[in-house]
Amino acid sequence: MNKAMRQGKSSRGIGRILKEQKARLYIIRRCVVMLLSHHD
Repeated sequence: MNKAMRQGKSSRGIGRILKEQKARLYIIRRCVVMLLSHHD
């Protein structure tokens, strides 16, 4: 039972982490585009 509960929690955590990483990458990409456009 402990293992099953742990797996469920870890899978949920991974999903949340992936979402956060996607959001972070999106923000970083926007910043890079802004910097590049400013340089031009």
